[in-house]
Amino acid sequence: MRRHVKPTPSSTARTLSKATALRPKLALVLGSGFGPALERVAVVKEIPYAKLPGFPATAVQGHAGKLVLGTLGGTPVAVLSGRAHYYEGHSMAEVTFAVRVLAEFGIRDLLLTNAAGGINHRFRPGDFMRLTDHINFMGTNPLRGPCPAGLPRFLDLTQVYDPALGGLLDRAAKAARVRWHRGVYLALSGPTYETPAEIRAFAKLGADAVGMSTVPEAIVARHLGLRVAAVSCISNQAAGLSPHPLSHEEVLTTAKQASRHTGELLEEFARLYGKT
Repeated sequence: MRRHVKPTPSSTARTLSKATALRPKLALVLGSGFGPALERVAVVKEIPYAKLPGFPATAVQGHAGKLVLGTLGGTPVAVLSGRAHYYEGHSMAEVTFAVRVLAEFGIRDLLLTNAAGGINHRFRPGDFMRLTDHINFMGTNPLRGPCPAGLPRFLDLTQVYDPALGGLLDRAAKAARVRWHRGVYLALSGPTYETPAEIRAFAKLGADAVGMSTVPEAIVARHLGLRVAAVSCISNQAAGLSPHPLSHEEVLTTAKQASRHTGELLEEFARLYGKT
């Protein structure tokens, strides 16, 4: 009887390397509403997650579940179209497996994107926010458990989001003419949206936007030595600030309306990155 071998990030990265000769240094993770940015990618190779050992399936509307290799703004990129979420029942190891594969594949810089609820009263649906910091309220940490050999047991998170990459995002936002903010992202496990009381508390803690992703990937990427940048599309006002009940349909509708700006923003960021 043949023994099943559990896939590792390095073994899956080897599978990826055999599939294409392209060796990008920049990767993007497209969260809810950022999928249309794929239309601007000159595709070299497209691989469904189901064909990449260890990649968990994505089941949330707006997350295609495929890895695309190609060029964006003339820059070679690896694009994860969709992500697995902790609230779907995946472990943190599964949620962050793709980031570990990207690092083994040779990626050095990672741009994370998401849809988020706006807490800051200045934010409006359709605005964008560059993450300058985060608050992890997911109730767990992706580095919990055995520490891989050669990596630090305790990770300094004084500066998770890289200022240089952030500067490129600022320039890209100006070129794309989007409503642009900088702020703190607070991550929760989900899948419920927050209560008005929770949002009031989060505002007092200094959070500008709230969501259910990104932070685990950012932590693991930093642990692996990758530079990280992140962008939220403000898809709705958070609970107690919105005049109507929150829904995922509203998230996708707002993201669709902002899709032209989304594509311009990411393409311009990739173009500027390629010039550095």
